[in-house]
Amino acid sequence: MTPETAAEPRKSARPSVDGASFAAAQGLRVGWYALHYAALTRMRHGEADEMQVAYDAPAPDRAELRRALFKLFQDDFANIRAGLYPAPRDLDMRKAAKAVSDSRRFFADSRKVNERRLRRDGVEVRSQAEQGRYPPYYVQNFHFQTDGWLSRESARLYDTQVEVLFTGSADAMRRAALAEIALEMRGVDQRRVRLLDVACGAGRFLEQTLDAFPRLNVTGLDLSGAYLAEAEERLANWRQVKLVEANAEAAPLGDGAFDIVSSIYLFHELPPKVRPVIAREIARLCRPGGLVVFADSVQTGDDPNLDRMLEAFPHYFHEPYYRSYCEEDLDALFSAVGLVPERARNAFLTKVRTFRKPDAS
Repeated sequence: MTPETAAEPRKSARPSVDGASFAAAQGLRVGWYALHYAALTRMRHGEADEMQVAYDAPAPDRAELRRALFKLFQDDFANIRAGLYPAPRDLDMRKAAKAVSDSRRFFADSRKVNERRLRRDGVEVRSQAEQGRYPPYYVQNFHFQTDGWLSRESARLYDTQVEVLFTGSADAMRRAALAEIALEMRGVDQRRVRLLDVACGAGRFLEQTLDAFPRLNVTGLDLSGAYLAEAEERLANWRQVKLVEANAEAAPLGDGAFDIVSSIYLFHELPPKVRPVIAREIARLCRPGGLVVFADSVQTGDDPNLDRMLEAFPHYFHEPYYRSYCEEDLDALFSAVGLVPERARNAFLTKVRTFRKPDAS
């Protein structure tokens, strides 16, 4: 399989996508979550002024941010038209009803999250965790979210929280990683392909992947039983899905067991000493000749317009390892475990990288 540009057009068996409908759906989505973000900002009791004092660098240019967001959706639409994956069903009435329900749950919880943010309290979850079951770095309230990764309620809230944070663009950024999987799948019988998603959480990326490739053999690995329970419910329509509760530092899965290994928004929440351990496990689990798809936050220097925002992010959200992640050399990290960098692109606030495990033959 030869590398291709993610948006390279090709003839597709999927129905044609109406650009106006796609733009309307994404516009409504962005507007919906932007309203949530604006409401949260009003709850922060002057935190924006506090940030102005804390950081001297110029604020991100809002016009540039809007252009980058618009380009994300342009690329997303081009990928859909190219047949890489189906259009999202964002205007489905059942999804709209669920969005309203999720919104109520989100705002009911947001006051507690805000109080935790103002106290700078991001470790209260340690008192709830079963002693010795989780590594110390894991039992924290990342993003100040209630219960950390340890409850079903946290799992139910997570997708809404992330979409509010990224004003409705999180799904589209994940689809930029899905495009890389789609390129790998061209001309391949999906029933013969084994994919592992490391730290699959509540299964949102796997749901997108299976919507595009419903016969793909999929395994999701995560340390949170509560999030895996949510993923099991979400992915119930696909019988071939296997979910494994385990630490990615020592996955109970065989060497070279997977053709594709994905990691979506994991590495910025890992301590620096743990990142090479999990990178090594990812390399071990990928078969010779297989593909690794990585997606996570953009880093310092990727877009100078964003550098101040990246510096401020841990100030707003409890992200104790984010600053070190922003300086991590990802190509060096994965090359050190025998993976060869291939494609690289940024999708708004996400960077997507692919790596190849050299074929032993």
